[in-house]
Amino acid sequence: MTLPGMLLVLFLTAPVQPCASQAARKPIPTEAAAPAMVLDINRATAQDFAQLPEIGPKLAQRIVAYREKHGPFRRVEDVLVIRGIGPKKWRKIRPYLRVGERSRK
Repeated sequence: MTLPGMLLVLFLTAPVQPCASQAARKPIPTEAAAPAMVLDINRATAQDFAQLPEIGPKLAQRIVAYREKHGPFRRVEDVLVIRGIGPKKWRKIRPYLRVGERSRK
């Protein structure tokens, strides 16, 4: 085998080590991951809400109680008025929420 051929084999079989600046970077996802489920906030039960990230049973019940007292939500953003849901938690649960058609009463 010739020297250039040996160098080529070494180059192709050598493990690649990222440089320090590349190792510190987080990978950029090519597509945003779709949530496993999307809840209609006007029909979801407390058990449904409790399956969302950072929503426990008490907060889930608070969402349902608010809806029962004040009527259906008009926009997904309306859940921000519920104690325990702030901007940080809102950003985590937003992809899982939607408002379906409101029924006329």
